[in-house]
Amino acid sequence: MSAPAASALVLDFGGVISKTLFETHDATEAALGLARGTLTWRGPFAEDTDPLWSAMQHGELSERDYWLARSREVGRLVGEDWDDMQTFVRRARGADPMLVIRPEAERAIRIARDAGRKLAILSNELDLFYGAEFRRKLPLLAHFDVIVDATHTEILKPDPRAYGAVCDALGLGPQACVFVDDQERNIKGAIACGLSTVRFDVRDPQDSYRQALHMLGLAFD
Repeated sequence: MSAPAASALVLDFGGVISKTLFETHDATEAALGLARGTLTWRGPFAEDTDPLWSAMQHGELSERDYWLARSREVGRLVGEDWDDMQTFVRRARGADPMLVIRPEAERAIRIARDAGRKLAILSNELDLFYGAEFRRKLPLLAHFDVIVDATHTEILKPDPRAYGAVCDALGLGPQACVFVDDQERNIKGAIACGLSTVRFDVRDPQDSYRQALHMLGLAFD
């Protein structure tokens, strides 16, 4: 007899719901008045050419530290002093955040919602990086039953308490939740806490969402 399908989809935000900044270099350069091709760091799309990203993947610095370094770097390119990621995101992504939301995410969220599955976001830096104003411009977030953001809880994945908090907020045990994240350390943390997981591949969003919906007993059609 097969195991019952999970009943909640728990998503990271940056990279999973929104496109990564690596994928939108051209839009960032246009928004900031930089010459096309100025931004060359590519993170998971070309890890061997991004030693800072590689160092983060090996635990030598945090994801927050990586993006703070990039924020300062880009700020210097436009002659400004940026000491927070939120300035970078706000200036790079402009007035319409929906332009950087993955269409695959919108579709998967709609399918899960329409099928009566619960929806949650578990993020380390949603408001820290994007800001409350960004949130208000995203009608997509209204579909979520729960948003747990370490900007406010100060409990970052892969701390077991982060996964416990989202499960408690959903009123579900970990075995009922499918957790999707693009960072291996966060996936390992979720597995240790008993959640089902999908390691999100930013190079193939559709397949990642197909896997997650399958674990919910749904089809990505």
